[in-house]
Amino acid sequence: MRRILLTVEYDGTNYAGWQRQLNGLAVQQVLEEALQRATGERIVVTGASRTDAGVHALGQAVHFDTESRIPPEKYPFVLNTMLPRDVRVHTGREVPPEFHTRFMTRRKRYTYRIINSRHASAIRRCTHVHVPVPLDVPAMQEAAKQLLGTHDFAAFQAAGGTAKTTVRTIYSADLTASGDELTLVIEGDAFLYNMVRIIAGTLIEIGHGKRSGDAFSEAYRTLDRLSLGVTAPPHGLELTKVYYPEEAFVFPEQLKWHTD
Repeated sequence: MRRILLTVEYDGTNYAGWQRQLNGLAVQQVLEEALQRATGERIVVTGASRTDAGVHALGQAVHFDTESRIPPEKYPFVLNTMLPRDVRVHTGREVPPEFHTRFMTRRKRYTYRIINSRHASAIRRCTHVHVPVPLDVPAMQEAAKQLLGTHDFAAFQAAGGTAKTTVRTIYSADLTASGDELTLVIEGDAFLYNMVRIIAGTLIEIGHGKRSGDAFSEAYRTLDRLSLGVTAPPHGLELTKVYYPEEAFVFPEQLKWHTD
């Protein structure tokens, strides 16, 4: 039995999120069915992030166990012949049996994209949220600075969140503008349920002048969800990258060799 780690990209438009469920087609189901065809085994995959319906991923990390002798680096070639065009596997590698995509994550990077123009975009309609009213970008950029550091983000969690603690560390939160496109790139050690979408929705309201520029600081003080803006639509969000510590990839026999 070997544990395999895959990096998966998907357009979430036509899926009911990452996690397999009864009321819609999920990315997990599509990937598991392809793996079953490839290996002849009943495969269950575990993803680093349970992205919601409509949310995209450029670098979702996925692990699974198999007795198949397919070389790990060949999984992208095998699976991409079976997967729909909106799901693609980019890398495959064998990892130690203790490796876990969710529990060993060191940090994650998310990207949220906005089109700020009078008219919506046809080409970018599934990956960018359209905001037709002019936004005060400098005010949004200044507000984003309040996100940095370690805080209690209890106010940044939507109903239904199950995190044991709401304290998180944000390492970077950069909002850039290019033409009519605004891009928020945020990295943290972990994120609460809908946290990035709540941040994006709040920044949009700050850009509208509908919410104070110190909204994030106020939310740390009150821990009240009503201190922040609406939850922005899912299709502007992308799970961009998942980071792991190097020691997570060290096999037990390699560790023993280094300590002898």
